[in-house]
Amino acid sequence: MKNSKNKAGFEFKNYEADILSPFERLFDIFKDLITYTSGDFEEAIDWLKQLDKEYKLTDSTYTVDDFIQDLKKRGYIKEEIKGQGNGKITLTAKTERAIRKQALNQIFGKIKRNGIGNHKSYKKGLGDEHTGDFRNFQFGDSLDKISITETLKNAQVNHGINNFQISEQDLVIEESFHKSQMSTVLMVDISHSMILYGEDRITPAKKVAMALSEFIKTRYPKDSLDILVFGNDAWPIKIQELPYLKVGPYHTNTVAGLNLAMDMLRRKRNTNKQIFMITDGKPSCLKLKDGQYYKNSNGLDPFITNKCYAMAQLARKLHIPITTFMIAKDPYLMQFIKNFAYANKGKAFYTGLKNLGEMIFDDYETNRRKRIR
Repeated sequence: MKNSKNKAGFEFKNYEADILSPFERLFDIFKDLITYTSGDFEEAIDWLKQLDKEYKLTDSTYTVDDFIQDLKKRGYIKEEIKGQGNGKITLTAKTERAIRKQALNQIFGKIKRNGIGNHKSYKKGLGDEHTGDFRNFQFGDSLDKISITETLKNAQVNHGINNFQISEQDLVIEESFHKSQMSTVLMVDISHSMILYGEDRITPAKKVAMALSEFIKTRYPKDSLDILVFGNDAWPIKIQELPYLKVGPYHTNTVAGLNLAMDMLRRKRNTNKQIFMITDGKPSCLKLKDGQYYKNSNGLDPFITNKCYAMAQLARKLHIPITTFMIAKDPYLMQFIKNFAYANKGKAFYTGLKNLGEMIFDDYETNRRKRIR
């Protein structure tokens, strides 16, 4: 009988992409189109047919019509009958979850991870994320924090194999980080400027919001995320509404958005709170005490910007940092964002649409570490 030797090492071979079924291939494209069309099924299918015509996505064995039937069978869409027997196809909660998951994979999947586990405070205490540091057992330490491996090593060194025993002096505790909770409000600008100049800024903003919500829900379930949109006014939206979000014929009432965000955070019991704001940087509207709107789209109006700075200072007094992600590259508007960040002692990122998601996720991780008390 021949002795076979196990060979250890690396084996290199050509990359082989995952084989997707015709439905899976079309479904990935469909989810992006649904986000782009703000949940309009008919428009998304029209776009899909045009892409199919140009890039030959289907063949005679599986057509777009077959894809639509599969969406119905698998519970991704449903037909609602209204008034005079007119039917309308709408998305189901299953589709909304799939869209959020895809957004998370598209954005967070590209981010390099520095470590594993949930966020930590960098303050030692009770928790379940180990630091790698050890110390002697002290009265009152939880037994589940005892490092079995290090304790056995100590016992062997102190007592030997023949007289093996474990005493209190042998016990070793592995330090762990104290976990905490973070409350976040994400503000999304839906003013008309978010689609001006031939640049779609709202779709990437929606994708980031969906990805962030899915990220927090799955990785940090004890954290809270509230989302609001702001135009002439500000109002909260549910996570399920994100795919359907549209830009309106609005000005930008940043003060209303900040007011609502801080009101949301006041209700949270968590010590650690923060605001993320995605905007193109130009506040142009205020709601006056008499209910009228003061609007000025010509440049930066000091009457409006000073109100924004005052809100930033108020948030600072409440220990709420504001991180602004400006998705327009206008030096004139950047100066306002710089002054706004200075008033709050917060941060500002002048990012293009391409890196928006990565910067928000990185900052979320960083803020959770820095803000823990």
